[in-house]
Amino acid sequence: MIGITNQASEFPRYHEYMFHKESIPLEPEMYWYDPKNAGVSSAMDVLRAVRRFRVADAAMRRRAQNDMRINETDLMAIRHLIACERQNQVASPKHLSEFLNISSAATAKLLSRLTASGHIRREVNPDDGRAQRLYATQASHIQIRRALSGTHKQLMKVALDLTADQQAAVVHFLEAMSAIAVMPHSEATTVEQSAES
Repeated sequence: MIGITNQASEFPRYHEYMFHKESIPLEPEMYWYDPKNAGVSSAMDVLRAVRRFRVADAAMRRRAQNDMRINETDLMAIRHLIACERQNQVASPKHLSEFLNISSAATAKLLSRLTASGHIRREVNPDDGRAQRLYATQASHIQIRRALSGTHKQLMKVALDLTADQQAAVVHFLEAMSAIAVMPHSEATTVEQSAES
């Protein structure tokens, strides 16, 4: 069986099954696995379940976007600002640009758009009088709760129903998957080769 680990270097290279891109060579051995091999069939069931969740999560976010009349990047920005507030962190335009992985020009347009629509507010940093601090407005908090709180409560119930060991296993698995998914392709290939050796 495949052990769950939070070390990406020890994790199998199954992520290509889910995150396949045209840039990945199309040789079958690169991302298809023989379900007759020990553990592969059940591992593929796990990845299929993850993929179904990703599809369902995307649908949930689209519903929220439609309810709030904003696009996907706007929703990501608002949710990130809310998360920062909950962690007592202050977001700046540069911080948001890095999180969204968009240019400073695109960030400026996004901030202007969300400020005009009443979703965020900008304050001058009192420490230097120039830098901006970004916050989600109360209206955004209400809209996010209205759009997502019911689903989040149900998701929390599912997580609470797990035993402590199951929760730890899920966390380790998803952290390893996340680490591999954001890894540059050249590094991911190195990890795959070391995992197979």
